[in-house]
Amino acid sequence: MPIAFNEPLSFLQRITEYMEHVYLIHKASSQPQTLERMQSVAAFAVSAVASQWERTGKPFNPLLGETYELIREDLGFRFISEQVSHHPPISAFYSEGLNQDFMFHGSIYPKLKFWGKSVEAEPRGTITLELLKHNEAYTWTNPTCCVHNVILGQLWIEQYGIVEILNHRTGDKCILHFKPCGLFGKELHRVEGYIQDKNRKKLFIIYGKWTECLWGIDPVSYESFKKHERRSDHPRKAKMDDGPEKANSDIPDDMTDDVPVAQETVQVIPGSKLLWRINSRPPNSAQMYNFTSFTVSLNELESGMEKTLPPTDCRLRPDIRGMENGNMDLASQEKERLEEKQREARKERAKEEAEWRTRWFYPGDNPYTGTPDWLYAGDYFERNFSDCPDIY
Repeated sequence: MPIAFNEPLSFLQRITEYMEHVYLIHKASSQPQTLERMQSVAAFAVSAVASQWERTGKPFNPLLGETYELIREDLGFRFISEQVSHHPPISAFYSEGLNQDFMFHGSIYPKLKFWGKSVEAEPRGTITLELLKHNEAYTWTNPTCCVHNVILGQLWIEQYGIVEILNHRTGDKCILHFKPCGLFGKELHRVEGYIQDKNRKKLFIIYGKWTECLWGIDPVSYESFKKHERRSDHPRKAKMDDGPEKANSDIPDDMTDDVPVAQETVQVIPGSKLLWRINSRPPNSAQMYNFTSFTVSLNELESGMEKTLPPTDCRLRPDIRGMENGNMDLASQEKERLEEKQREARKERAKEEAEWRTRWFYPGDNPYTGTPDWLYAGDYFERNFSDCPDIY
């Protein structure tokens, strides 16, 4: 696709954005009660996709063997990812707490579907969070992301589907329903769900928006409030707008999906507790591909960093660097050159009947679900990068 559709980040860097609200993992680890830990894990699972909001730029496809590392001592974690397969595209990642309180890992292979006016990305692959102090593992899969009006009109994003988070030690489960937009945008960005024990008894209700915040309340208070709401039958406080003006008024209605107007706030039920609130974005975020403050720093190449990074790190990709520097022609040329170099390398391997060898991950079964996964081989942070491939 033309580079104009891209944002100056690799998909490996986009995955790293899961860690923006890593404080929720530290919080979960410090909670003595199982239910409270699941609340924080559920909040983390929702927060991990929050940076997608208004991010209509496509990240660069990682090259086979491309890697990305991030160490944030201030946030208490380090992170490594690798593009382990090109057909199908699979990105594997591993993160750990600097205080040995957690491990977070998985492999993502988005299945893209083109529906004419929209592109749907179904993020296949298991995500695993291990809270080491409690000997607990949680697994889940992210919701489906859909970008509307990819041909004409104003681009907009929604996420939908059921996310099930399972605590493999206790059997507790959190079921989150990311609501599709619905008629008149009434359900846009909404998330509703509950935590249940292994006997399916509901322990806690969760509600909010993945673009704003997440709240929780006990089931009795929730049902009491809903009953009272039905009885009083008051009209909704937040009245919906009639809809925004079309971004392209000369485009026929049937060629675009109207951009829905989301209600500004979540109606908070009395007695609820706040589980998570999104970080506010920098004031000039709209001019920077709608990046968050966390995202803006991901491609930063600090002084001396080149000496410690492997030659496969995303920060060294010339096409992404060219785009970040505003040189679109150079970025486009470099993107074509890198893709051609990758094709030539694949032909050479086929000629020599040589298999591609991944460096930091290996294929295996997820230790908790038994499903196919890519597992971290270790040793990345020993920094022996002598056998890294020349991909740039």
